[in-house]
Amino acid sequence: MTDLDALDVDLLAALREHPRAGALELSRLLQVARGTVQARVDRLEREGVITGYGPDVDLAAAGFGVHAFVTLEIAQGALDAVADELAAHPAVLEAYATTGASDVLCRLAASSHEDLQRTLLELNRSGVVARSTSVVVLSEVVAPRTTPLLRSLPREAPRRAPAYRD
Repeated sequence: MTDLDALDVDLLAALREHPRAGALELSRLLQVARGTVQARVDRLEREGVITGYGPDVDLAAAGFGVHAFVTLEIAQGALDAVADELAAHPAVLEAYATTGASDVLCRLAASSHEDLQRTLLELNRSGVVARSTSVVVLSEVVAPRTTPLLRSLPREAPRRAPAYRD
């Protein structure tokens, strides 16, 4: 686990708001040296905090406007098998092993309700899925985000960054 200070959090927020900004532009936005920005980005990448720079894709705009959350109850000890099956299915955006009544929670995307139904039927044909329950998404209430969580804890200011001194 990495201890993030206020500059790290502001840098992550700036990267989220300006994903195509280079180190020089980020240094101007944050009022710190370009070398400081580059060193921190390098460290955050190395420590696995920054995991990528790919474009955020609006799936509805790309033709996949039907989304659903699906819970799966699977055969005892079949997590690896179901993980392989889910990873092989392009409609599965993400999946998590969970506690509670179900074993796996998946997020799916489809081009239509018919396409979603086909995907659900395929998942139910699996030899390791005992039961599935799906909930179709009507609208997005809160978009995926990380910045509010990162800003929720008080953070120390870096000692060597003048813009962060009181």
